[in-house]
Amino acid sequence: MIIGHDCIGVGVGAMVFNKAGEVFLAQRGPKASNESGYWEFPGGQVKFGEKLVDAVQREFIEEYGMEIEVVELLSVTDHILPEEKQHWISPTFIAYHVAGIPRILEPQKCTAIGWFSLSDLPKPLSVISENNLHSYFSKPARG
Repeated sequence: MIIGHDCIGVGVGAMVFNKAGEVFLAQRGPKASNESGYWEFPGGQVKFGEKLVDAVQREFIEEYGMEIEVVELLSVTDHILPEEKQHWISPTFIAYHVAGIPRILEPQKCTAIGWFSLSDLPKPLSVISENNLHSYFSKPARG
C-alpha cells in the first residue's frame, strides 16, 4: 500500500520566517513524491503516532538542519493531485527559524533552497504552497 496513492496520506508543512521577514522555500527534486521542480513551503509525511508539530519540526531538522518554532496553524488543505493520482490532507503551520544554517540534506528530494520576500517568490509554486499563500493573505492582519 502506498500512502497518498492507495489511501489518503497526511503531510505537514510550514511557512518558516526569518528575522528579516523572509520565508523559506525549497525546490522539489527528482525523487520528491510529487510536483518535482516546483517550489514549496517544506514539510513531509507524518509518521504513525506522531503529533503534527513534532512531524514538521523533525522534517526541517532531517531535510535542512534547521530548528523551527511553530507558532500557529495556518490552514488544512485537501492536497489533491489528479495527474499524479495522489491525495493528501495537509496542515500547514506558521513558524520561525530558531537555529541552524539551512542546507540541503536530501539532495534527491530537494535541488535548491532560499529565503524569499513574500512579494518575490520563485516560480512555479506547488499546489499546496499556492493554497498556503491564499490562506496567509486571507487571515486578519498579524501584529
